[in-house]
Amino acid sequence: MTILIVGATGATGRWLTKELLDRGEQVRVIVRAAERLPDAVRGHDKLEVITASLLDLSDAELAQYVQGCGAVASCLGHNMTFQGMFGEPRKLVTDAARRLCAAVKANAPQKPVKYVLMNTVGNRNRDLDERIGFGERLAIGLMWLVLPPQRDNEGAADFLRTEIGQDDPLIEWAAVRPDSLIDADAVTAYALHPSPLKSALFGDGQTSRINVGHFMAALITEDALWQQWKGQMPVIYNCSDVVSSN
Repeated sequence: MTILIVGATGATGRWLTKELLDRGEQVRVIVRAAERLPDAVRGHDKLEVITASLLDLSDAELAQYVQGCGAVASCLGHNMTFQGMFGEPRKLVTDAARRLCAAVKANAPQKPVKYVLMNTVGNRNRDLDERIGFGERLAIGLMWLVLPPQRDNEGAADFLRTEIGQDDPLIEWAAVRPDSLIDADAVTAYALHPSPLKSALFGDGQTSRINVGHFMAALITEDALWQQWKGQMPVIYNCSDVVSSN
C-alpha cells in the first residue's frame, strides 16, 4: 500500500513515517523542507519525497499526489510560537483535510481510502455523550475563542465527522486523540478508549509521540484494528501496565 503523509517532519509525523517504512509500506510525503526529515528515513528506497507547501498546491497537483494511495495521514499542527499560533494559515489542519479529501474523491478510487487525522484529547467527539465539567468547558470555550489552533483541531475533526460522515463510499476516517504529548525513544504499552478517561486540561494523562505514530501506522495497516476504530475518535494514553494496545 502507498500512504501519503502530511506533517512528516513534525515531532509525531517523523515517528509515523519511520514506523510505516519499517512495516515495509511505500510512503509518500509532502514536506516544505526535505532536509528536516530525520536521518532514519531520509534516502529510504520506499520513501517518495515531494517538496512543496501543501496548501499552495493546485487541486490537480493534489489529486496527482493522492492517486494510488490507500491511506492519507495528517500529523499537521501549529508551532507553539506566536506566529505559529496566531499567524496564517490559521486553518491549516482543517483546510488540508478538506482539500485532501476532495483530491481523493476526484480520483474516484475503487475502494475507500483511509484518512487518519492526528487530533487532540482537548476536542470532544460530539457523536458521543462526552460530558466535561463546567470549569473545563469554560476553559476550552475560551481557548476556542482566543487560540486559532484549538478551533482548527475542532474544525478538522468536525469536517470528517459531519461532512464525510460514516457512509461515504470513497473515504473512511479516524481521528486519533492523544493526551499531553511527551517524547520517548521507544514504543511502550498504550491503551485505547472511545472517550477520554481523564480531564483534558486538569488530568495527568500522557501520550508519547512515538506511541501515537505506532498506533496511526497500525490503524492504516491492520484491517481488524481499522474496523474497530473507523469513524471514531479513539483516545490514546500511555499506560504503566503491560496491556494489549489493540
